[in-house]
Amino acid sequence: MSAPLVVSRHPLVLHKLALLRHRDTPPPLFRNLVRDLSQLLFYEASLDLQTATVMIPTPLEECPSHQLTQRIGLMPILRAGLGMAQAIHESIPDARVWHLGLYRDHETLKPVTYYNKLPPTVDVDVCYVVDPMLATGGSAVAAIDILKRWGATRIKFLGLIGAPEGVRLVQAHHPDVPLHLAALDSHLNEHSYIVPGLGDAGDRQFATC
Repeated sequence: MSAPLVVSRHPLVLHKLALLRHRDTPPPLFRNLVRDLSQLLFYEASLDLQTATVMIPTPLEECPSHQLTQRIGLMPILRAGLGMAQAIHESIPDARVWHLGLYRDHETLKPVTYYNKLPPTVDVDVCYVVDPMLATGGSAVAAIDILKRWGATRIKFLGLIGAPEGVRLVQAHHPDVPLHLAALDSHLNEHSYIVPGLGDAGDRQFATC
């Protein structure tokens, strides 16, 4: 049985996603929307993080409170994942962030790794792979492969928009990895772009289209 596929139905996610998709949304607003959506998705995807009870002093008296006990790792897939990772890092500044460079070969449509700076040993408890678009699923599978070879045992994928083809591929290769998306769209076109999608997330974030 595959790990859950969670497609957010939060009203704020739905509203901001509509603005994100619009073809006339300028890059500065697009980046802000990626930031907002990423933080909302991370909030939903991190509900099962473990905490410990600690006592803290308030201005009046000591109070039992909670602190995270797990070490968090973020792996943005370059370059489109950068905006998502930065937004999540703002929410959890103690998280480790490693960048993974992958590009899709235009002829084979297979992912090619060009950058990987993971440390020699695993130093986190939960890893979040972040990439706005889960299209063919090749890059996501490759990223998760790398993390598992490294020794990571608990991994989640966070994306803004996914295609059924990509979801099926990740679930086939990594049925233990939960997928968290803002939307699951109809299909991939002949160029492996998500339909209706939003175009190229990297180009729209960084004004390179």
